[in-house]
Amino acid sequence: MNSPRVADRSKLIALVCLLLCAGFLATTLISYFASRDSIRASIIATELPLTSDNVYSEIQKDLVRPVLISSMMSRDTFLRDWVISGERDVGQMTRYLKEVMSHYGAFTAFFVSDASKTYYHADGVLKQILADEPRDAWYFRVRDMKEPYEINVDPDLANRDTLTIFINYRVLDYRNRFIGATGVGLTVDAVVGIIQDYQKRYGRTIYFVNGNGDIVLAGRHDEGGERRGNIRDIPGLRGQADAVLQSTGGSFEYDSEQGRHFLNVRYIPELKWRLFVVKDERSAVSGLQRALYMNLAVCAGVTLLVLLLVYLTINRYHRALEQMAATDSLTGLANRHALKLLLSQAMRDAARQRSPMTAILIDIDHFKALNDSQGHAAGDRVLRQLGETLRGCLRASDIACRWGGEEFLVVLKNTDLAAALPLAETLRQHIAEMPAGAGEAVRISAGVVAWQAGDSVETLVERADAQLYRAKQEGRDRVCSEAVSLPPSPPPLDTE
Repeated sequence: MNSPRVADRSKLIALVCLLLCAGFLATTLISYFASRDSIRASIIATELPLTSDNVYSEIQKDLVRPVLISSMMSRDTFLRDWVISGERDVGQMTRYLKEVMSHYGAFTAFFVSDASKTYYHADGVLKQILADEPRDAWYFRVRDMKEPYEINVDPDLANRDTLTIFINYRVLDYRNRFIGATGVGLTVDAVVGIIQDYQKRYGRTIYFVNGNGDIVLAGRHDEGGERRGNIRDIPGLRGQADAVLQSTGGSFEYDSEQGRHFLNVRYIPELKWRLFVVKDERSAVSGLQRALYMNLAVCAGVTLLVLLLVYLTINRYHRALEQMAATDSLTGLANRHALKLLLSQAMRDAARQRSPMTAILIDIDHFKALNDSQGHAAGDRVLRQLGETLRGCLRASDIACRWGGEEFLVVLKNTDLAAALPLAETLRQHIAEMPAGAGEAVRISAGVVAWQAGDSVETLVERADAQLYRAKQEGRDRVCSEAVSLPPSPPPLDTE
């Protein structure tokens, strides 16, 4: 009989769990996605452009400054006058180049004369430039180009072939005729270190791309290597590469195996490169994801706590309802419905164990007259007192219930009829000592029967009721059984 109730209770708890989980999950996910969209918009509209501006300001100092130095050298009157006068004193040129290096902090400084094809360095004459030497091709490229300068990455002959970023500037005389090339250089490692510093400070991936899409300078990856190649080789960016290279700046997005990336591009005319500033969505929302997981954990904890409270509350009220359904509210004894269940179980136990069991049906004599003369409140008080008397006289294993009205049924387990009759008489005497009001005693009649194999609840009660009826017929205030009838005990003799 409990299974439908248990099923209903489980359904209720499951429904509460579903509602709580759905509510918490919906609220948390809506908050997460709204925050993620806000972060994305902030990255695209504010963070990356601001980072580009800051990096560009840094570039003005760290990378564009060498361009300005080279430009100043190409227009320096000393240098032009020294070439025009015939390059007589090599020491003057070497001192000049050495002064440029020390004063401006350049890694290297040079001048190549078109007239003598001599390569001058701070340490003196380095070599003669030859048209058929592959390593000298840069000079003839600079001589023939229309732009005033170029930025090139080449090994530095004067410094053990250290890979160096050269700013090669054309030098013109006062009639705008080409007379040589000059400039300064920065080591690639130094520039990579500068970019690496940018990346650490701003928390972004930063690299420089030329007009062909080649990545000319970049910081190191987490694995320790430098980014190389062409932007067309970057997954997700390949389809947008041409649009990126044709633009002078803007914001772009692309996807790769690592997730979504946000890109801001800015053209640097002094370097003729484009500055790429990239931020991964994964790193941008990592803190938000941790907050999401924490919120989900908190929601799960709150849900479990609420479910526990709901479970305990439902169980408490369920037990209270069961007790109310099985207990007589006036006497606190089991009611008739509960007695049938308990008696059926007791009968099965007696049959299985082959143990005796007896039933006592009790009725209060002249109870209607008591109600009529003293009121229902007095009658209720008698019923409560009788219930307390039964609980005080019976064992914990015995069953007592209010069968209906003023009738009570007592079931004695492991008790045969010979032992039940004295107990019934003792109950009658104890009840007789209860005050009924106005000095009157409470009298009862009782019928006692032994359980027989094959008895049902109804047949056992019917037999007990028959003995109760016989006790009424024989004058009340007595105990009757199928074997013998016990008259009321005589009152004690007054010896005074």
